[in-house]
Amino acid sequence: MHSTLLDELNQNGYIIIEDFLTPAEVEELYSAGRDLCIDAPRANRKIFSTVNQNNAHSKDTYFLDSGDKIRFFFEEGAINENGELVVDPMIALNKVGHSLHVDHPVFKKLTFSSRVKEVCWQLNFNKPAVCQSMYIYKNPGIGGEVIPHQDSWFLHTEPNSVIGFWFALENCTLENGCLHAIKGSHKSGVHRRYMRNPDKDAQQLLVYDRPAPIYPQSNYTPLIVGKGTCIIIHGNVVHKSEPNRSQKSRHAYTFHVIETENNVKYSEDNWLQASKEKPFPVLFERNK
Repeated sequence: MHSTLLDELNQNGYIIIEDFLTPAEVEELYSAGRDLCIDAPRANRKIFSTVNQNNAHSKDTYFLDSGDKIRFFFEEGAINENGELVVDPMIALNKVGHSLHVDHPVFKKLTFSSRVKEVCWQLNFNKPAVCQSMYIYKNPGIGGEVIPHQDSWFLHTEPNSVIGFWFALENCTLENGCLHAIKGSHKSGVHRRYMRNPDKDAQQLLVYDRPAPIYPQSNYTPLIVGKGTCIIIHGNVVHKSEPNRSQKSRHAYTFHVIETENNVKYSEDNWLQASKEKPFPVLFERNK
């Protein structure tokens, strides 16, 4: 029997769709990502790391206020103590986020394409909205690891409705830090939350509510995919990526979709909150 996208997502926690993008689309998105390197700020450069929280974004309103803007986050090894770049600007960025899907025409075109809407339709969304987007560089030699996590740690809805769309813009290999996922791990609930600090006087604006879970290395499946592939990621599936130890970058574009109907509640303590002026844009309404 032909398995549907929804069956596959429910079973594994992720779906791999090869050749989702045409070569021309891959090139257009990749070029836009490289152009962002040139647009990156020269002063007040901000570092992004999922490993080292001390100098990272947790204390930083630049990150907290980035939901409706295009903001630039540098690799830890790209900047010295004086905030000066110590690598080529084209390999200095960790990521750019979080409103490319609204404020950049190339990324907006893909995000709101009929193919993306069709996937969401097949996954039984009624009124899906895109809450955030990122361009991820994973630069050669400098591209840091992304610790094991569930997207629901950061974007939590009750009940869970978060789905990630992750587009490979270059071939993803073991050497350059492809995604690794634990098949079926989405069935075990949300293991941790990353949220706005309830202590309003604290210096840290964002905190985890409990320690990091330990996941056995042997549980992971490497998702080795070619450029143009789309990986659909269930919000509760555990995934990570290793540092890029190769000479090749691993550019990707990703965004997250949530349900806004069926009594699904978007958590008020998520780091990302839509403003009244700029609500999360809706892909379609099934019942209209």
